[in-house]
Amino acid sequence: MNHNQQPSPTGKAAMLVPFILITSCFALWGFANDITNPMVKAFSKIFRMSVTDGAMVQVVFYGGYFAMAFPAAIFIRKYSYKAGVMLGLALYGLGAFLFYPAMLTGLYYPFLLAYFILTCGLSFLETSCNPYILSMGPEETSTRRLNLAQSFNPMGSLLGMYVAMNFIQNRLNPMDTATRSTLSDAEFAAVRDADLQVLIGPYVIIGMVVMLMLFLIAVTRMPRNADQSHDVHFLHTLRRIFGISRYREGVIAQFFYVGAQIMCWTFIIQYGTRLFMSQGMDEKSAEVLSQQYNIVAMVIFCISRFVCTFALRYISPGLLLKMLASVAAVLTMVVIGSQSMMGMYALVGVSACMSLMFPTIYGIALKGLGDDAKFGAAGLIMAILGGSVLPPLQAVIIDCHTLWGFPAVNLSFVLPFICFIVIIIYGHRSHCRG
Repeated sequence: MNHNQQPSPTGKAAMLVPFILITSCFALWGFANDITNPMVKAFSKIFRMSVTDGAMVQVVFYGGYFAMAFPAAIFIRKYSYKAGVMLGLALYGLGAFLFYPAMLTGLYYPFLLAYFILTCGLSFLETSCNPYILSMGPEETSTRRLNLAQSFNPMGSLLGMYVAMNFIQNRLNPMDTATRSTLSDAEFAAVRDADLQVLIGPYVIIGMVVMLMLFLIAVTRMPRNADQSHDVHFLHTLRRIFGISRYREGVIAQFFYVGAQIMCWTFIIQYGTRLFMSQGMDEKSAEVLSQQYNIVAMVIFCISRFVCTFALRYISPGLLLKMLASVAAVLTMVVIGSQSMMGMYALVGVSACMSLMFPTIYGIALKGLGDDAKFGAAGLIMAILGGSVLPPLQAVIIDCHTLWGFPAVNLSFVLPFICFIVIIIYGHRSHCRG
């Protein structure tokens, strides 16, 4: 016996502190996700780059998630969920701290390396924390438990949006891209370096918070009830879990859900800008107002997560998923067909329906997998790739400006509509299986 191994806590009271610590990690990766989205434009301006070059931030961000999901699963299977969480936090903190030496170089690509390492950490965290929460109690309440933990993710997201807006965007030099292009090399370097000093501050601070969380988890006795098997058998396990229709269909549903979420939250800006400009507003004011509606959508998403978690006490996860996806599909049809404020209200309302979807699909798909949930979780995290595959397709439609005499931005929301149809089918099949 390994005398250094801490005994596993048992009982509800002993689970409380581990549950709180792991749930806090959900807020930490929510923060990282939503402080990063505005950085595409920030880096484009700071380094006088094209939007395409700035968008490499998102490519690297999703790349870290995608590349590290199955290595994380192998690591967790070989060691433990706790080890996976700790390594995830260590990589998250390291990536955040690397923003400081990246700033000293005055170059763009070191920041991309920092983002990649940071998101490798997020991939470890999500692959570890989601199934770990499912394992902390009876299986019949596992989906409700995951929904409760996931409720703290949008809180972190809101904080990330707030910090990005108030401590980065509002403090950058207000000089626009066109004016920056006229600066001499020395003048440009001075402006760039001052902006980079503003940008790195929140990342260094979150790095410190993450390291504190790593210390707290390291010294806390964590449950080991889900760490029974340490045999890897990677390909054999994959064949086994993908042979389960509930899991296989869950990965597909998760791919389409993440795509729908990113599309609805990204292109609400374009949708609102076209709508408000048609009412006589100038472009910048229309963009600002649209972003305010986006924040309202996130607040509604956050509140709805708690409401839906409560509803799971009385309604099966599959049925509630089907109901909410059906409402989301109807609202999306309103978004497509309306050229008035009703369309904007419907688009904000979609967020209320989406709040339950990620953790519920996750919980249904992993139900009954036992220790195989470590690999199952990796497949579901890789499905986040939907967030980088589907939005560019919607952008192509939006760039058409007008289709058949109708605003292309409205018609582009047929893609989220299709996503919600896929989720309705998954919810229906899950409910029928019982």
